[in-house]
Amino acid sequence: MTVTERYIIDTYSALFEGLNPLSKIELLEKLAKSLKQERKNKSKDFFSSFGAFASEKSAEEIAKEIRESRKFRKQDIKL
Repeated sequence: MTVTERYIIDTYSALFEGLNPLSKIELLEKLAKSLKQERKNKSKDFFSSFGAFASEKSAEEIAKEIRESRKFRKQDIKL
């Protein structure tokens, strides 16, 4: 943990000292929920990165279409 992170934690801790026990419990529940949500989102983002391009065509058909769609213009360059 860095010095900055430690300072942030200490500062928030001082703020929470004035809360009643019920409010502190609710805060803990929300923090735990946010951690679970963050963990779920990270794994979802990881797995959603696979299969981003979905097609019924085979790889060979897609490659053939790409090659056929290329257009080259022959242009003389004057120096």
